[in-house]
Amino acid sequence: MSARPAISQVPPALALLDPGAWVGAREGPIAPRVVELLETHISWVLRGERDVIKLKKPVSLGFLDFRTLEAREAACRAEVDLNRRLAPDVYRGVLPVFRRLDGSCSLEPGGAVVDWAVWMRRLPDEASFEHIAAAGDLGVADVDRLAAHLARFHARCDRTREIDAFGRADVIARNVHENFEQTRGALERYLTQDEARELEAWQLAEVARLEPTFDLRVAHGRVRDGHGDLRLEHVYREGDALTILDCIEFADRFRFGDVCSDLAFLSMDLAWHGRVDLAERLFASYAREADDHDLYAVADFYESYRAFVRGKIASFIASDPDASDAVRQRAGRDARRFFLLALSGPRRALVGPTLTAVGGLIASGKSTVAELVGERIGAPVIDADRTRKHMLGVDVQARVAEAAFQGAYDPGFTDRVYAEVLRRAAVVLASGRSVVVDASFRSRQNRARARALAERAGVPFLFVECAAPPDVLRARLERRAATGDTVSDGREAIFDAFVASFERVVELPHAQHVVWNTAHPHPEVEWAEHFPRWPRSC
Repeated sequence: MSARPAISQVPPALALLDPGAWVGAREGPIAPRVVELLETHISWVLRGERDVIKLKKPVSLGFLDFRTLEAREAACRAEVDLNRRLAPDVYRGVLPVFRRLDGSCSLEPGGAVVDWAVWMRRLPDEASFEHIAAAGDLGVADVDRLAAHLARFHARCDRTREIDAFGRADVIARNVHENFEQTRGALERYLTQDEARELEAWQLAEVARLEPTFDLRVAHGRVRDGHGDLRLEHVYREGDALTILDCIEFADRFRFGDVCSDLAFLSMDLAWHGRVDLAERLFASYAREADDHDLYAVADFYESYRAFVRGKIASFIASDPDASDAVRQRAGRDARRFFLLALSGPRRALVGPTLTAVGGLIASGKSTVAELVGERIGAPVIDADRTRKHMLGVDVQARVAEAAFQGAYDPGFTDRVYAEVLRRAAVVLASGRSVVVDASFRSRQNRARARALAERAGVPFLFVECAAPPDVLRARLERRAATGDTVSDGREAIFDAFVASFERVVELPHAQHVVWNTAHPHPEVEWAEHFPRWPRSC
């Protein structure tokens, strides 16, 4: 029978399992009745009823080294500072842990400082997106809100020359090589040799193929100091507010990168939880909010890359002799699932891509119909109104009141808008996904340009023409003028000129042209005929 360790040898985290050890900290947590201990491979997490105390394990894992007190203090302070970007009222500060003369540990001042801890407000377990998803209650509105939240976060994240370097192909290739080297010999326990070789070859080939795209992403400011570990378990919904925890603090290089890499961690996790539909919705909503449909060019690579990283960590745990049998067995199952998810990167979806163009007169309900179609088939919506505003450098809600077909709406600039809309649509189609384009398409020429894009991409094309009686359209424009809550600049003053200029749709075959009377809702059976619903999972 082994000897019981002396009290001075008990790790501070385990000593703080005693609720009495929480008493007395200046501006510290409220002493709990019970303390619950959770462990990760780098942290001890002690949870009371209202507060959380988190300590770093004194470990060295290659990508981090917490063996010294100074390193753990620095990591705790970095964790608080960085996470306050997305959770300012959760990360309350850094607390010293003291060892008393009798060898016990406490948060109350007195004795030597033997460790440092992050002090957090405890969030309800049932508020996490992981819990909500497991209950089947995570929906499109949640994902849309999260996408907008992340787009705003990434827009204000730091960007420097040093950070930009982490979006370049040579750095990304080095990370891919590192992942496979660190799993060499272990990967074959979860994949066949052929699958392992295929996955490594595909990821490296994608990095080489995408090098010009990566350079453009850097040039366009899409490489930022982001979160680095976006997962459903780190996202919380409290009322209408979203809180995101646990960004990576121990290694800047795991936080620095393309915003799509950040987003792909979360979309991959949604797919892992069986919600491929919401994973695609996340990309679509983020692309619109961030004006970044070019992310589709790199989305599949980053999803595969992120899944492999999760598989790698799970494989480490599965081989950890200090972990329990149950933990190792679960980690082994998780590792195989993550590696298989990474392997799905080069696989195309079972549902083939399509190009749907939605057009019609001012106030005919184009945007509403485009949104309904996009949600139903799991496709991003690229709309001309937002694209025009971004090209002008104005807020999407800003009014650009011009005379009919003048200024921002003159034919020359409008041609540029359509060219950009269709360029973005081509990027989405090239990724093997469907796309919906929302524009008036009042000229046969612009309808022909959309149809030609579909032909070049080898995908089906459908033009949905939205229509309603003139009195209905005018009434909508009056309501729009009263509320001002719309991206569109369409208004009654230019209505007659717009109607006169709209070229009737006579050039498309019946199979490529649907007229939707938006004055009345259409039954589900008619939707199903044209737009089969995107599957929730694969």
